[in-house]
Amino acid sequence: MTRPEHTIERVLRWARRTLLVVFGVPMAIGIVMSLVDSYRRRGKKPKPFPVTAPTTVTVGDGEITTYTFGRDLYADMLSAIESAERRILFETYIWKGDEVGERFKTALADAAARGVEVYCIYDGFANLVVSPAFKRFPPSMKVLRYPIYGAGWRFFDLGRYGRDHRKILVVDDKVGFVGGYNVGSAYETEWRDTHVRVTGPGVLDLVRAFADMWNLHRRRKLMPSERPLLLEAPLSWEPKIRFQRNLPRLWMFPIRGMYLEAINRASKNVWITQAYFIPDSDFAEALANAARRGVDVRLLVPLKSNHVVADWLSRGYYSQMLDAGVRIFRFKDAMVHAKTATVDGLWSTVGTANIDRLSLQGNYEINVEVIDRDLAGVLEDIWATDESNCIELTHGEWEARDLHRRFTELVLRPLRPML
Repeated sequence: MTRPEHTIERVLRWARRTLLVVFGVPMAIGIVMSLVDSYRRRGKKPKPFPVTAPTTVTVGDGEITTYTFGRDLYADMLSAIESAERRILFETYIWKGDEVGERFKTALADAAARGVEVYCIYDGFANLVVSPAFKRFPPSMKVLRYPIYGAGWRFFDLGRYGRDHRKILVVDDKVGFVGGYNVGSAYETEWRDTHVRVTGPGVLDLVRAFADMWNLHRRRKLMPSERPLLLEAPLSWEPKIRFQRNLPRLWMFPIRGMYLEAINRASKNVWITQAYFIPDSDFAEALANAARRGVDVRLLVPLKSNHVVADWLSRGYYSQMLDAGVRIFRFKDAMVHAKTATVDGLWSTVGTANIDRLSLQGNYEINVEVIDRDLAGVLEDIWATDESNCIELTHGEWEARDLHRRFTELVLRPLRPML
């Protein structure tokens, strides 16, 4: 072997070992941590938490109702499905095959049986553990399973790897639901999440969001029944409401820009609730800069989420946030899964996108953006209710954490770009 070839081989060997250490070791540790955490959680039930009753405000020519408890939301969603006369559009990330999942499946099947057009989309990967029997639907329902692997031979096309993380229900083009709630019994009473019900002209944008997803991913050759959804142009639109959609297949990620614009314009307050807070450096710096210029920046996250590795990665940003003056509140005794924010008592968003790379630069997501003081006031009231169930993290408490916690944060840091 000649000297140049020998040198190249050594460089490649060194590069492989470096990558194994930098990424392989943290990934192995993360897997072990997840398994241990899953074992510890077996049989444990979350405790009751304070909730805010559904509240409706008028926004433009329609209304928006907020939900913070799954039982209230599911009751209204099922009622809307049962009253459908023409068409139902239903999309979800997780659709459990439990009692709540069966209620939704039965209601949708019954609607299809009485002549309502029923379109459903669910994510194949997120429902791998759901019984195959549950995922068999009557032929009267038009069901699209978003594929586990959607790239096919185009394995190099990163835009085809995003998951369908959206949660949408539209009935008769008159009422729409969107937010963080998946469908399952645990979410009905054990998780704290946020969803909204929308009526008025804004619903047509939600219809278009579903139709675009259906038309982009329907299997034309394999499933002729998956006809394209044809839409009429809306006669009006609601200027106070915009639905921001991340479309990785088209390399469109407006939700991150929506957040950054609102944060950079803030002069009074920025209150954010997030299940998984793993921002990129620009996002983290935008929050820190807002706090430094005197904005009341508050972040509400789970004390312990359902993903222990995400918790550790999130904690890696706490020093930067606290040093800048951001206040951090940790929701105790239950999982908070909401993805909401309010700015200056005027701007609000509720949706499916977490503040992490997977949501902001990878998955199909949808957030409703609303410019309205009444809705912002409702979300601030919800924040106050949630804060009553939180423990605030002080700067002194965080700086006093022990060495092994600091070491774990450092070791797992290379996983940030993956989540």
